[in-house]
Amino acid sequence: MLRPKNDGPFGCVKMSHPEPEHASIHHTARPTVYPYTDSTPESRFPMLKTLLFLAILLASTTILSPQSRPKTTGDVRFTADGRLEFPAAYREWIFLSSGRGMTYGPAADPNGPPLFDNVFVNPTSYREFLKSGRWPDKTMFVLEVRHAATEGSINKGGQFQKDVAGVEVEVKDLKRFTDTEGWGYFGFDQERKPADQIPKTESCYECHSKNAAVEHTFVQFYPTLIDVATTHKTVKATGPH
Repeated sequence: MLRPKNDGPFGCVKMSHPEPEHASIHHTARPTVYPYTDSTPESRFPMLKTLLFLAILLASTTILSPQSRPKTTGDVRFTADGRLEFPAAYREWIFLSSGRGMTYGPAADPNGPPLFDNVFVNPTSYREFLKSGRWPDKTMFVLEVRHAATEGSINKGGQFQKDVAGVEVEVKDLKRFTDTEGWGYFGFDQERKPADQIPKTESCYECHSKNAAVEHTFVQFYPTLIDVATTHKTVKATGPH
């Protein structure tokens, strides 16, 4: 995944039922016959349970339909002209790791103001990685970079995260990014409008290809996943990891 650096961005159904037609209460020669022998609502209305069940089922189906579900699954969505739509629900995904002040590259300034970075991955891809140690097609990572602060509330030491400084996204799409080993990179501004792919000439492509532990992802910095990759023998044989 991308790492922070100082040298740029890289229905409710109401049913009414007629009252049951009880036999006459006047005394006659033949015995009075009642349509129901039990006075409970369930026995008086034998279809009530079934109708209520169907109503609940219909309501549940509507609520859980793909059209009405929030977009929290992490599906990769591109516009017609190839720009990546912002994954607005990424904070409901799987949190992998957080770093502070991490820099790389020849233009990185280790003395610059430290930033926090938080890494998230879409749930479907995370579960697949746990099983195989590999990232499936349509995997999406989000790197959320936040400013750091030392003074606030009751804090007397250390640092905590503040406002977002930037968001970068890494996508695996084997058909779309054929000339960059299946991975593409995107940067989003505060407006969160669909983003163009970062030019393939940028250093992030080469850096991820050479230094990431698994494919283009820095699994070496994700403590819950490096053991998974090691077990499945998917860690690259070469590189500084």
